[in-house]
Amino acid sequence: MSSTDASAEAPASRRAPAMSPDDRRAHIVEATVPLLLAHGAGVTTKQIAEAAGVAEGTVFRVFDDKQALVDAAIAKYLDPQPLRDQLAGIDRSLPLEFKVRQVISMLQQRFAGVFAMMAAVGMRERPPVTADAGRGYGEVLAELFAPDVARLGVPVERIAPLLRLLAFVTSIEPFHASNPVELDELVEFALYGIAGKKD
Repeated sequence: MSSTDASAEAPASRRAPAMSPDDRRAHIVEATVPLLLAHGAGVTTKQIAEAAGVAEGTVFRVFDDKQALVDAAIAKYLDPQPLRDQLAGIDRSLPLEFKVRQVISMLQQRFAGVFAMMAAVGMRERPPVTADAGRGYGEVLAELFAPDVARLGVPVERIAPLLRLLAFVTSIEPFHASNPVELDELVEFALYGIAGKKD
């Protein structure tokens, strides 16, 4: 048999290299998040294992039990760092109106996601907040809006809490459903309030 024939008979695919326990844990957590949103805490470890592409026993080799995995997936989903990174990625040179729109949109998506996870898993109290949960958010937005300071009617450090409040309230589904506020309308309000544009 020639080397060419031997190559042709070789398996088309090889087993993927084994993951470290930490990588395997992170992989399973990633696979669990969308299942929690779709099925809530009733999701089974069989469903999780299938989504992660691992044996069900593997789940219990890296997590003590299902609840530990669910808790890890919720914590992963609620981690504020990805939002901070997303906000930090907004181009500082954009016009003020564009930046305000992007910030509000990102915050609304974040709050909607948090509310969806809370509803899915039956969380009735405020999610646990780590000591550094809000750290960096205000600084990121202050840096983002620093080029616009001459146009601002409020101190730059007040932008973060004010935009977060607007996004939070308009992300609460019962309030929003009864009297929806479109994003463009919200941006206009954030920029010009109820008195209109100043000359």
